[in-house]
Amino acid sequence: MRFGFHFLDFSMPGEPASIPGLLKDSARAAEETGASWFTVMDHYFQMEQFRTAHDPMLEGYTSLGYLAGVTSRVKLGTIVTGVTYRHPGLLAKIVTTLDVLSEGRAFMGIGAAWYEREHLALGVNYPPIKERFERLEEALQIALQMWSDDEGPFDGTHYQLKETISVPQSITKPHPPIVIGGSGEKKTLRLVAQYADACNLIAPDAETIKHKLDVLRGHCDDLGRDYDSIEKTVMGPQVDPLADPDAFLRTMESYAALGVEHVHLRAPNPDPAGAIRAFGEKIAPRLTHLG
Repeated sequence: MRFGFHFLDFSMPGEPASIPGLLKDSARAAEETGASWFTVMDHYFQMEQFRTAHDPMLEGYTSLGYLAGVTSRVKLGTIVTGVTYRHPGLLAKIVTTLDVLSEGRAFMGIGAAWYEREHLALGVNYPPIKERFERLEEALQIALQMWSDDEGPFDGTHYQLKETISVPQSITKPHPPIVIGGSGEKKTLRLVAQYADACNLIAPDAETIKHKLDVLRGHCDDLGRDYDSIEKTVMGPQVDPLADPDAFLRTMESYAALGVEHVHLRAPNPDPAGAIRAFGEKIAPRLTHLG
């Protein structure tokens, strides 16, 4: 089983001056342990259910651009960008730029968006959920068109682009992987089956994961998509793997038996780089033999 680390907490001792060093050290530690991903959140404000809206939060793609310059192997992306945060044509251009500057290490994490307060606070349109999912599907179509030889136009319900030009194209071929975050059965997992290279499930246990993957398989069957061509990734259980490595590995073994290929873990405060290195020493060698 592959693994990655998610940097979501910028409330560091000595911040903001300490943030660049801690972020860099964490990403480099992830590379040292053999992590396949290193990701950041994409929010304007810190999530209220985690800390408060007044706690530190950096802009996602600027952070990833910085990390592209201080790493060399780990793949970089957001988990995940809300479709409302950037115009889809601009988002595709940003992801392409990250892919070029990281020499082919970018992926596009995207979802339907949910954090209403940050939208209202900064004056960003926050349409009803039905429209957000419509916009998500159009955004996926626009990105794929921009990563193709089709230079437009794109005439959607919510977005109209006269020319879908994107030069240079990405280094990753045919395009940076698309990762859709979320576990909604009717819309999110259907979009995964139709457009994505990977899902990113949030599920509390193996039973729920099995059910979600069964739903995804059903959508693949309906659409004629090869289920096995989609990477199955899961946000790690909200427990500290270092506190009980054996219990964590038993859980991961149950996930692997269901076809989960990648687990995504939090880089915890106050020493995220140290925690990542400890994970690499105590757990990573055993984890990579699962699946």
